[in-house]
Amino acid sequence: MHYTYLLKAKKIKINQKNFKYKLQRRRGARSVRLTIYSDGNFVVTAPKWYPLYVIRKFLEEKSEWIYERLKNIDFQKLDLKKQAERSAYKASKKVAEVLIKERVEFLNQHYAFSYNKITVKNQKTCWGSASRKGNLNFNYKVAGLPENLRDYVIVHELCHLKELNHGWKFWELVGETFPEYKKIRKDLRTHRI
Repeated sequence: MHYTYLLKAKKIKINQKNFKYKLQRRRGARSVRLTIYSDGNFVVTAPKWYPLYVIRKFLEEKSEWIYERLKNIDFQKLDLKKQAERSAYKASKKVAEVLIKERVEFLNQHYAFSYNKITVKNQKTCWGSASRKGNLNFNYKVAGLPENLRDYVIVHELCHLKELNHGWKFWELVGETFPEYKKIRKDLRTHRI
């Protein structure tokens, strides 16, 4: 099992320009790994036991490669976009929580699954998730989806309370409420998170 430790914000100066990165320590990692995302964020993943000077040396060796990928990104514009997203989340979260909780209760009348808590978050990569502990997590943007897509996402996560996979039993459960789930999944892909 791999354990991930908190990401720590760091800075690196390349060609007289400062770039922020996050250092993630992982037990079980064998070497230093660098990931640069399209939004300009980059993460350095290193074994828990690696000394900081080894990580810095790695970054120095990769500095030209890093610079080539980050030099044309407008970080000021990205920061403004992130601020706007945070504001939209704060303004919409309460309404989304009420709507999503109401729909979970209504749609779960069919399944009668027990769940622990429902959390509405500002997730970047998924519409929802379910945990082994019975917690349901939803992206606040689910509330803004068309009704059938919103309800599909909720049913999808509810069914994960019974089947924590995407096997045939899981899809059978989803199909009880949404027999046309394949078409709905395709439609959902056209909506951006």
